[in-house]
Amino acid sequence: MNPENKKIFNLIGLATKARNLVSGEFSTEKAVKGHNAALVIVAEDASDNTKKMFTNMCTYYKVPIYFFGEKTELGHAMGKEFRASLAVLDKGMADAIEKQLKMMQ
Repeated sequence: MNPENKKIFNLIGLATKARNLVSGEFSTEKAVKGHNAALVIVAEDASDNTKKMFTNMCTYYKVPIYFFGEKTELGHAMGKEFRASLAVLDKGMADAIEKQLKMMQ
């Protein structure tokens, strides 16, 4: 795993501990529609359906969305088994993660 990836997973872990993150399809969708999500991350190995749904939703609600990592990696970063989607609720934390994600593109 490259250092940039590790940094992002660490930030996801921090956001989880600080309770500034929700994960799973239902919770992520609720956060976006409730205008609480500052950033959405969907696993690269999520289903095409899931990717399309969140892309459309995030475009509509104007929430930045990134496709990053695998379901197992995202889940592991949060201390769970696997997660296909997550929403970062804290703007500062979302900005820090987004900065790292942009450096990788």
